[in-house]
Amino acid sequence: MATEERKRKVAAQTGLYLVIIVGIAVLANMLSAGAYARYDATRNDRYTLSEGSARLVRELKEPVRVDAYVKTGLAHLDAFVRDLTDLLKEYERNGGGKFKYTLIEPNTDELREKAKEEGLQEQPFGAASATADDTNELTMGYMGLVFKYGSEKLVWPMSPNQRDGLEFWITNKIREIRDKNDEIKHRIAVITGKDELKLSDNNLVARQGRGGAPSLKSIIDQAFPFYSVEELDLAEGAEPIDKEIEGLIITQPQKEYTEKELRRIDEFLMLGNKSLAVFVSAATMKPNDASMNAELKLHGLDKLLIGYGLDVKKNVVFDHGAQLRMQMLLPPAQVARVRHPAMAQLVDDPRFEDDEKLLDTSFPGFFRIEQLVFPYPSSIALLRDKQPADVELKAVARTTPVATVETGETVDLKLDREWAVKGPTEQRIIAAVAHGKLKSAFAGKPSDDVKPKERAPNDSRVLVVASSQFLTNPFAYAGNGPEMGGQFQMFGGVGGDQELQMLAGPYAQSFLTGTILAVKNTLDWMSGDADLIAASAKILGEPNLTYASLDKPKYTEEATDEQMKKQDEEYRNSRKDLQQKVQWSLTLGVPFLFAGFGLFRWNVRQSRKQRTKTKG
Repeated sequence: MATEERKRKVAAQTGLYLVIIVGIAVLANMLSAGAYARYDATRNDRYTLSEGSARLVRELKEPVRVDAYVKTGLAHLDAFVRDLTDLLKEYERNGGGKFKYTLIEPNTDELREKAKEEGLQEQPFGAASATADDTNELTMGYMGLVFKYGSEKLVWPMSPNQRDGLEFWITNKIREIRDKNDEIKHRIAVITGKDELKLSDNNLVARQGRGGAPSLKSIIDQAFPFYSVEELDLAEGAEPIDKEIEGLIITQPQKEYTEKELRRIDEFLMLGNKSLAVFVSAATMKPNDASMNAELKLHGLDKLLIGYGLDVKKNVVFDHGAQLRMQMLLPPAQVARVRHPAMAQLVDDPRFEDDEKLLDTSFPGFFRIEQLVFPYPSSIALLRDKQPADVELKAVARTTPVATVETGETVDLKLDREWAVKGPTEQRIIAAVAHGKLKSAFAGKPSDDVKPKERAPNDSRVLVVASSQFLTNPFAYAGNGPEMGGQFQMFGGVGGDQELQMLAGPYAQSFLTGTILAVKNTLDWMSGDADLIAASAKILGEPNLTYASLDKPKYTEEATDEQMKKQDEEYRNSRKDLQQKVQWSLTLGVPFLFAGFGLFRWNVRQSRKQRTKTKG
């Protein structure tokens, strides 16, 4: 009888469990009928639409319509289309009725003709073989998005290789078509007339053959046309700066700024809601000069920046703990390793505390960028007493603690010099911001010609990246030959230093993507669109792990280059060990956990049976 009673009890419990499970499933389906949510654990929120993108769409004057032409049938195409569809659903779900999309696979003559009429071209898609030595599958199709907003249409051909940057590009295309239709322009002025490093200079890569070399300005104009980047000659400060301009950029000059020109810049910032980005250090180098000899001059800009609490020093910083390290291939099949401590290669290292971080990736300009190079930096001192207490002064890039400085009138920065650690070492700030209702840099120093407000009525912002060649490729800048004008222009750059040009390629491949994103993010920050910067981070790959639990690197003044290399190797090995621990924890830990839980349940049941028998 006891056995029958236990069977009925077990059957009743099982039935109750099934009823509960079915009830939960039904309730979950009912709740999800009008809503959908998922948890995104990726570091850069790869599978979640950023709030900036959602806000951009919600604030459109009218809905944007997107026709998504896709091709399926191969594994990587199916995965891409799945990610694209999920993202378009996120835009529609978060867009407040201002985003509509249609998924179209042109698999009929009529649909293929429609895709052509919209401006898309048929393209081949292949799948690599398992050995990656050839292509074993090939198909033709259409892939692209057609945006329609107001009277404007924008066609964006896509590639399945763009999975990591989908939100970045879609949001920027929406912004582009909106600004064109609604006649919105963000005007950013680059100060010229100082023999400055120009954004239009073709020094991002080594110039070879006839023309075609990109410039930072051409990239901005093509990829981010909603920014109107224009030149502004201060002309000795004769006239006030146009109030319609949102921000100013100062690049490395070779001529002095007059006090009246500096006062015009200050007058502009005191209007409020204005921005200034300064990419300048003391290391002034001539273009196409392979001697790489720097003259240390600040060209009068220190008089302005000190007033905002950002004191750029007349020195060059040598970061022996985070120096640039690269390698290049020399014939015949030889690998040459190059290092340069006057180019600080800073990474987002979670092992450092907030007040000693090498790269502050919470700052909008550097948001979630894993690595940036700062060529030929100068140190910055934050002068808290120069601004009111409610104005934020903050370092956003620092060297490692093993950084020295060289001063004087000139500094030799050639590759072949010895890079011994000379002088006292300490961590030094090389990029910083001032943000808030800024006090005039010339407060208490009246002028008859320029009379700005004593303090900005609204927040203004100043960014100083104390790196003279942050906006270019330093090896191409020094190693390229001069551009030929007139009838010789078709030949591009002629001459130059071959070794430096060979280094320009690896530098561009490894570091320029981060630089370009930092510039684009800075333009967003300057124009007040900082909430769109989260979408920019998604063009970068998702890191697999963070390593905050690892010991922080220990830098010493006496450390040799070999010792630093050994320390780097130990860090890589520690990362590898951590990866293996995580891998084995996921591989074996979870099954053991379930097995342990099963054994626990089995023991509980056995104990109950034993107690039942004892009572019987």
